[in-house]
Amino acid sequence: MLLFIVRNSLPFMFAFAILGFLVPSASIAFFPFLPAVLFTLMTLTLLGMKQNELIQRLSTLGVWLYSLLHSAVLMAIVGGVGWWLELDGNLLLAMVAVAATGSLFATPAIVRALGFDSLHAMAMTIATTLVLPVSIFATLVLFQTESVELDWASYFTRLIVFIFGPMLFSFMVHKVTPDEVLGRFLLKISPYTILLVFAFPFGLVGSFRLLFDQDPMMALKYFGIATALCGLFFTLSYFAYRKQGKAEALTAAITSGNRNVLLTYSIAGALLGPAFLPLAGALQIPTYLLPVLTRWLNKVLP
Repeated sequence: MLLFIVRNSLPFMFAFAILGFLVPSASIAFFPFLPAVLFTLMTLTLLGMKQNELIQRLSTLGVWLYSLLHSAVLMAIVGGVGWWLELDGNLLLAMVAVAATGSLFATPAIVRALGFDSLHAMAMTIATTLVLPVSIFATLVLFQTESVELDWASYFTRLIVFIFGPMLFSFMVHKVTPDEVLGRFLLKISPYTILLVFAFPFGLVGSFRLLFDQDPMMALKYFGIATALCGLFFTLSYFAYRKQGKAEALTAAITSGNRNVLLTYSIAGALLGPAFLPLAGALQIPTYLLPVLTRWLNKVLP
């Protein structure tokens, strides 16, 4: 049964988003455990990568140009369209904050499940996370009127714990463990790391279900906006990188479509306004449908 789930992990991600929506009490109860799952996933994913190669990828201009597309360009587009449509201020703030958000830390595991370059996806994920403080600060300055007081200590603590901590741990393990021993260990566990990804759609969708129970029409509106945002991020990134090949374009698209809204909320909290958490919950359903869509596109696109 476990092997069946691993082989069909992409549709199961979407299924867990639906399950979290159907059982909101379990989803909300599981939400506090997501940081621990996040750390474990990052550590196991980084163990399977050579840190010197990851640093080399991070030092390339292309990765940082992608981070600008992922945040600044998409923030400008979302903000401009929202301003043109005269959207409610809280909703517009939430939408731009989503556009400012870095890629989900689970992205490399998803990219690996798709058969693409997970090392490149990891470099792009880290780059978009590192530019997040600037992006979210700009969002708050431009789209809300309260004094901007970001929780920098919390952000840098999480940055150390979830990125530099696992990188350092991976470096030390590679340094002291024979390649043959480490290789056998990773060969046994690597197929199962994708199971940890299921926790994110399950644990985050509960806030959207609460909105649905209170105001179904408003929830459907948020779901439509979340789907449009995911589609926008995915499509623009795909076409921006299409000339570099199908694999590169789909990697950029899925990396852009996945957004680490949990980390963004931990930094800015209530400054993001009352619309952010429901929108973040609504994002889980289209976000975890994207890997299934990407696998299909990989088969049908030339």
